[in-house]
Amino acid sequence: MFTFDSMIDAVQSSKKTAVNTFVTNDKVKAALIDFIDAQTEYTKNATKVGMDTFNTVAKETVSAVQNAAKFDYSKFGEGIMKAYQAQTK
Repeated sequence: MFTFDSMIDAVQSSKKTAVNTFVTNDKVKAALIDFIDAQTEYTKNATKVGMDTFNTVAKETVSAVQNAAKFDYSKFGEGIMKAYQAQTK
Protein backbone atom coordinates (compact mmCIF):
# COMPACT_ATOMS: atom_id res chain seq x y z
CA MET A 1 0.00 0.00 0.00
CA PHE A 2 1.17 3.49 -0.79
CA THR A 3 2.27 5.61 2.13
CA PHE A 4 3.26 9.23 2.27
CA ASP A 5 6.10 8.56 4.71
CA SER A 6 8.80 8.54 2.03
CA MET A 7 7.64 11.90 0.65
CA ILE A 8 7.45 13.38 4.14
CA ASP A 9 10.94 12.09 4.94
CA ALA A 10 12.32 13.52 1.69
CA VAL A 11 10.93 16.99 2.41
CA GLN A 12 12.00 16.97 6.04
CA SER A 13 15.52 15.71 5.28
CA SER A 14 15.93 18.51 2.73
CA LYS A 15 14.97 20.96 5.48
CA LYS A 16 17.57 19.42 7.78
CA THR A 17 20.18 19.66 5.03
CA ALA A 18 19.37 23.34 4.56
CA VAL A 19 19.63 23.97 8.30
CA ASN A 20 22.93 22.09 8.56
CA THR A 21 24.29 24.02 5.56
CA PHE A 22 23.25 27.56 6.40
CA VAL A 23 22.90 27.77 10.20
CA THR A 24 26.21 28.14 12.00
CA ASN A 25 25.04 28.57 15.60
CA ASP A 26 24.89 25.12 17.19
CA LYS A 27 22.09 25.96 19.66
CA VAL A 28 19.89 27.43 16.92
CA LYS A 29 20.71 24.51 14.66
CA ALA A 30 19.69 22.00 17.37
CA ALA A 31 16.45 23.87 18.03
CA LEU A 32 15.57 23.93 14.33
CA ILE A 33 16.36 20.22 13.94
CA ASP A 34 14.12 19.45 16.94
CA PHE A 35 11.36 21.54 15.36
CA ILE A 36 11.73 19.69 12.04
CA ASP A 37 11.58 16.34 13.87
CA ALA A 38 8.38 17.44 15.62
CA GLN A 39 6.91 18.49 12.27
CA THR A 40 7.82 15.10 10.83
CA GLU A 41 6.13 13.19 13.64
CA TYR A 42 2.98 15.35 13.49
CA THR A 43 2.70 15.16 9.71
CA LYS A 44 3.12 11.38 9.65
CA ASN A 45 0.47 10.95 12.36
CA ALA A 46 -1.95 13.33 10.65
CA THR A 47 -1.46 11.55 7.33
CA LYS A 48 -2.03 8.14 8.93
CA VAL A 49 -5.24 9.29 10.62
CA GLY A 50 -6.44 10.85 7.36
CA MET A 51 -5.76 7.67 5.39
CA ASP A 52 -7.41 5.50 8.05
CA THR A 53 -10.48 7.75 7.99
CA PHE A 54 -10.65 7.65 4.20
CA ASN A 55 -10.33 3.85 4.17
CA THR A 56 -13.07 3.44 6.78
CA VAL A 57 -15.45 5.77 4.92
CA ALA A 58 -14.75 4.01 1.61
CA LYS A 59 -15.28 0.56 3.17
CA GLU A 60 -18.57 1.59 4.77
CA THR A 61 -19.75 3.21 1.53
CA VAL A 62 -19.08 0.02 -0.40
CA SER A 63 -20.90 -1.97 2.29
CA ALA A 64 -23.93 0.36 2.14
CA VAL A 65 -24.08 0.11 -1.66
CA GLN A 66 -23.85 -3.68 -1.50
CA ASN A 67 -26.64 -3.81 1.08
CA ALA A 68 -28.80 -1.52 -1.07
CA ALA A 69 -28.25 -3.82 -4.03
CA LYS A 70 -29.49 -6.78 -1.96
CA PHE A 71 -32.73 -5.02 -1.05
CA ASP A 72 -35.82 -6.50 -2.74
CA TYR A 73 -37.48 -3.41 -4.18
CA SER A 74 -40.30 -5.36 -5.86
CA LYS A 75 -41.32 -6.89 -2.53
CA PHE A 76 -41.15 -3.44 -0.94
CA GLY A 77 -43.37 -2.06 -3.73
CA GLU A 78 -45.90 -4.85 -3.20
CA GLY A 79 -46.00 -4.06 0.52
CA ILE A 80 -46.58 -0.38 -0.17
CA MET A 81 -49.37 -1.21 -2.64
CA LYS A 82 -51.04 -3.53 -0.10
CA ALA A 83 -50.86 -0.85 2.56
CA TYR A 84 -52.27 1.74 0.16
CA GLN A 85 -55.10 -0.54 -0.93
CA ALA A 86 -55.96 -1.41 2.67
CA GLN A 87 -56.04 2.27 3.55
CA THR A 88 -58.34 3.23 0.67
CA LYS A 89 -60.91 0.52 1.41
